Amino acid sequence: MKAMVLAAGRGERMRPLTLDRPKPLLDAGGLPLIAHHLNALAMAGFRDVVVNVSWLGAQIEAALGDGARYNVRIAYSDEGPEPLETGGGIYRALPLLGPAPFLVVNGDIWTDYPYAKLRESLLPNDLAHLVLVENPDHNPDGDFVLREGRIVEESGERLTFSGVGVYRPELFDGCRDGVFKLAPLLRAAARQGRVGGEVHDGEWLDIGTPQRLAELDARLRRGSR
Repeated sequence: MKAMVLAAGRGERMRPLTLDRPKPLLDAGGLPLIAHHLNALAMAGFRDVVVNVSWLGAQIEAALGDGARYNVRIAYSDEGPEPLETGGGIYRALPLLGPAPFLVVNGDIWTDYPYAKLRESLLPNDLAHLVLVENPDHNPDGDFVLREGRIVEESGERLTFSGVGVYRPELFDGCRDGVFKLAPLLRAAARQGRVGGEVHDGEWLDIGTPQRLAELDARLRRGSR
């Protein structure tokens, strides 16, 4: 199974830190944010990783190279000067990801989720499998309803999408190259009963503000002593 790390966003909520450096290269615990993902993916047995780039993407390619230092092989999906949103970014990268199901991880989260577990998560008829977490303070209403391992488009308590999921390329059938979001595709597939899910009760952080980045940095540095 291949993996993709989403790294093309402008990081506008992280300004001024991202005015001259892409968000995936911001430091947390002595490593760029994206390096934590690459190390975790390598430890979970993933070898082929696609990284999408846009805003200051040349810096990301220069910093990561071919991925050898992280024990992975990186292929880059260049979105040009304007990021394509999550859906559009994954769609653009499909030729690099291939015909089999693939893992996607948001580049601006930090988690201890065991990625190897997702190799066997996707049921034969499913188009996606999502990892959900308890709602953080900045997303109190959540994103998706989970019932008995299925994402459903029904009323009920919603949980937050962690930014970690497995997808079949067929989820994007009928899409066209360009800017579009992932959530509408997931909701449409859920209405068809074709999206599974699970709750991760371990560590997870959305590194969406300079304050959260500073908190993660301090936490990781304490842990490394």
